[in-house]
Amino acid sequence: MMWLACILLLSVGAGLWRLWRGPTRADRLMAVQLFGTSGAAILMLLAQAQDQPALLDAALVLALLAAVVCGALVQLLRRHHE
Repeated sequence: MMWLACILLLSVGAGLWRLWRGPTRADRLMAVQLFGTSGAAILMLLAQAQDQPALLDAALVLALLAAVVCGALVQLLRRHHE
């Protein structure tokens, strides 16, 4: 399970790099979506490792919030593009 956590942390690191250096707004938007997905996966791993089911609820909320934020950012980018 430790190697999964390492892969997820590397994924977050790659997302930070893309957020900082992303040439387009779409790259940055995908990095934000990656943070939500990776964060939910990390919370799920923590819930499994620490035997705390409340962390699964937090992971689900984070995944839902990430989807809403992604939709809001798409609308914001669409308005600024027109």
